[in-house]
Amino acid sequence: MSKSKFTPEQRASIAQEYLDGISSSTELATRYKVDDYTIRRWAQRYKEQGILAFLKKDGNIQYTADFKLSCVELYLQGNMSMQDIVVKYNISSDSVLKGWILRYNANRELKDYDPKKEVYMAEARRKTTIEERKEIVKYCLEHNRNYKETSSIYNVSYNQVYSWIKKYDINGDDGLLDKRGHHKTDDEVDELEKLRRENLRLKHQLKEKDMMVELLKKVKEIERK
Repeated sequence: MSKSKFTPEQRASIAQEYLDGISSSTELATRYKVDDYTIRRWAQRYKEQGILAFLKKDGNIQYTADFKLSCVELYLQGNMSMQDIVVKYNISSDSVLKGWILRYNANRELKDYDPKKEVYMAEARRKTTIEERKEIVKYCLEHNRNYKETSSIYNVSYNQVYSWIKKYDINGDDGLLDKRGHHKTDDEVDELEKLRRENLRLKHQLKEKDMMVELLKKVKEIERK
């Protein structure tokens, strides 16, 4: 379960207020500065599991391949919504179930997940869209930066997730943009970057000059022979 600024008792109280019809989800969302969806989800979880829905569990939840498959099939049959399945079967988030569905539809194997096992590594570093990277980063941050679980769910490598999180920490969503192939001109950068580039150019020029001197020495040595 993701870390929350609200205690289990507070979330239970808010959920009960919504279920009792005292306040709407929009009113509660505005009052407590969370989104409307969160209020409705708390209410549904509380209705199904009581305050246990909000109590932090020790370690990460383990999911077997059979459990994942049965949840995916239940959703695909159209008998229950994604949110209903997540609440009823105590899955950590909608994103987790969505990840299983994506893997199933892509004909990829749904593996047992055990937090104690080695990190699941993607077969190869696959290409991702900016929207995918945003979703992956959001899931990872909401789950206490669990890079291992995130990489397994979204079929990307541990290193990819770790790199995206670090870039997001520094530059936000802009850090998730794929800037390969784009090089800013000198006019597009600040003075510090211009100095850095000029320094690199001078180093290259000196290196080329040194190489030329060495080459001339070798040519003269050959000529003397």
